[in-house]
Amino acid sequence: MISCEQLYAEFKKCGLTFFSGVPDSTFKDWMKFLVDEHGSRLTNIVAANECEAVATVGGYHLRTGNLGVVYMQNSGLGKAVNPLTSLTDREVYSIPLLLMIGWRGEPGKKDEPQHKKMGRITESLLDVLEVPHEILPDDPAQIASVMERAVAYMRDNGSAYAILIKKGTLEEYKAKKKMETNYEMSREDAIKAIVDSLDGSEVISSTIGKTSRELFEYREILGQDHCKDFLTVGSMGCTASIANGIALSDPNSPVFIFDGDGAVIMQMGTLATIGHYEAKNLYHIVFDNGSYDSTGGQPTVSPTVDLGKVALACGYKGAKTVETKADLVEAIKYLKSSEGPQMLIVKVNKGAREDLGRPTTTPIENKEAFMEKLKK
Repeated sequence: MISCEQLYAEFKKCGLTFFSGVPDSTFKDWMKFLVDEHGSRLTNIVAANECEAVATVGGYHLRTGNLGVVYMQNSGLGKAVNPLTSLTDREVYSIPLLLMIGWRGEPGKKDEPQHKKMGRITESLLDVLEVPHEILPDDPAQIASVMERAVAYMRDNGSAYAILIKKGTLEEYKAKKKMETNYEMSREDAIKAIVDSLDGSEVISSTIGKTSRELFEYREILGQDHCKDFLTVGSMGCTASIANGIALSDPNSPVFIFDGDGAVIMQMGTLATIGHYEAKNLYHIVFDNGSYDSTGGQPTVSPTVDLGKVALACGYKGAKTVETKADLVEAIKYLKSSEGPQMLIVKVNKGAREDLGRPTTTPIENKEAFMEKLKK
């Protein structure tokens, strides 16, 4: 295995000290290292999405002539296809950059359903994009040669080069900077309070990661079925759009969105679409813990973003922020009697139970049960 310090030492030798991207669980320890070292030994720009990260590193190169690094999970490679082909490609502006990609769904390794396809085609997709790549070795002695090849290619060709990182390649890193919050509720506490305040007529579209896992487990505890919950297991940032499509198609059923601050920020343009089309039965709940909880708790930029004001500016009928269970319960009562679209931001602590399980139904089973219930 490689320590974060060893990897950084090789990056620094090559002049690679500017980083931007979206966190990935495959190398979450590297993400902690970047957060700790931002401003002292390196620059780390936490991007809203992978397109932005590619463009940010591109801007860095345009100003300095230096090489930068874009980090992402391989799921984000799909989003980055556009700027990689229409901005940085050598047939357009020929901007060199290093892609540092976490390999979820690696063939032969057990992983979640949403990672299987991308895991299987990651190398092929890089080939189609004409981006040469290699796998980061887990032997520190071999890193230098990999970096030398990558830098030589980027400089000679004015184009991207990719390094794939498998799970377990990097050693554990103990973060020095820790984000501390002292809110009354965890996300799971808030989900339970909301579910208890609903009457069962509502449709819920729940975002990826631990939010959907917590909703599923609470339904299990209550002995309730899951047929009115759409549990989004991939497509980060798309939960609100899914809910908007449902709400506009059936204006008589209340539709609740269970979202996260990182997901909302990733696809913030969705708020403008929701506000414009004014689904009166749409209620957008954002669990804001200031972190990408499902990939290791890396910080988002939400502490400097007033999501409520953004929603109002986009045409939402109302927006409110709560921090306590009592205020949350009252806010849900208000939502149920209000005309949407409405946004409710719930401030919660980061983290989740270590024994948190995963849905026992497949995505296809969830979809089919959901569609059948809505038909009735």
